[in-house]
Amino acid sequence: MVVGVTRLTLLIHTSFSLKDKRAVLRQLKDRTRRRFNVSIAEVGDNDIINRAEIGIVVVGNERRHVNSMLDTVSHFIEELYLAEVINSELELLNY
Repeated sequence: MVVGVTRLTLLIHTSFSLKDKRAVLRQLKDRTRRRFNVSIAEVGDNDIINRAEIGIVVVGNERRHVNSMLDTVSHFIEELYLAEVINSELELLNY
């Protein structure tokens, strides 16, 4: 079993309050879940108005498939243009 984890740090240019930030993140998370059926959540920078950290997790049988899936999800999030990805970290764990 392979568990892949990606943590993305996002800069949300259209956010001027926590309410704006939550609306953008909700839209981003909902679209990503619907398209890829992955686990996604806000994991850091909760009280910063224009920044967010999200975690994305994929579980699979093959390392190559999990890595490809996480790359595709990260690219999809960048292509939504809801937020700018300023940092990305990827880790694959074998069990």
